[in-house]
Amino acid sequence: MSGATRCRCHVRMSVAPRWQCHNTMGAHIDGDPSPQLPVAHPPNPPSIRAFSVIPPYEFRLDIAKRVATLTFVYVMMLAFNNLCLQYVEVTFYQVARSLTIVFNIIFTYYILGHTTNTQTLFACAIVTLGFALGSYGEINFSWAGVLFGVGSSVFVALYGIYVKKTLAYVENDQWRLLHYNTTIAIIMLFPLVVVSGEFSDMMDSVTFWYDTTFWSVMILTGLTGFLINIATFLQIKFTSPLTNTISGTAKACAQTIIAAVVIQNPISSMNGTGIFLSLGGSAYYSYVRYREMMDRR
Repeated sequence: MSGATRCRCHVRMSVAPRWQCHNTMGAHIDGDPSPQLPVAHPPNPPSIRAFSVIPPYEFRLDIAKRVATLTFVYVMMLAFNNLCLQYVEVTFYQVARSLTIVFNIIFTYYILGHTTNTQTLFACAIVTLGFALGSYGEINFSWAGVLFGVGSSVFVALYGIYVKKTLAYVENDQWRLLHYNTTIAIIMLFPLVVVSGEFSDMMDSVTFWYDTTFWSVMILTGLTGFLINIATFLQIKFTSPLTNTISGTAKACAQTIIAAVVIQNPISSMNGTGIFLSLGGSAYYSYVRYREMMDRR
């Protein structure tokens, strides 16, 4: 290497960044006098969106049409859940909704084409017996509450199946699904509020506009519902509707115990037997389905 070449290399190394120095040295060593050489650039700084958990809001009509079925099931589930609680005690609420397992088996067969083994059918028989005893032994029995509970069971069973199917339309992104589901639910719920007469009742007897306690409870309820939706979507996304059913069984047990101890709902002996059979049958069903899932692996 000549002295001039060494000098030029020395000067460029002293003023150029390290990623430019190697290219410049290589060019002069090879004897290429052209100054237009490809220069490596430092990596781009990390984007701010990389640290964002929730993606920007979006609403496309073609995707909304595909999500609409799930939202309809979601709205009906909310409506029947609240109507059931309006007519029955919290302890009987789990009994009234225990038929979710029965409908889950029916819909799994007709929608997904999956058959059911004898152990699962036995678990359904236990749940059905518990439902009958719990209904007969309920102190504050209400046919309306039972019917709304059965309707709730139908839509709860459908919800997990349709969440799993609908996630594919939003590239398995639970946040995008939440955007569409919430937006469409608001559109669907408003006519129901008007038709049911609740909107006119609210406007005629408004007593809560300046009630901080009411708005605090409403905000807490909305935040809790938001977190439950995200948890449900994530659980079904990474596992299956079956796992969501298993978690629901644990929640039902905890909710029944809390209602009996804290709220002190009256429970007759037959009602208690029905609750025990319904929760026990649900737990056995979850165990059987879990074993099936593990055997397939």
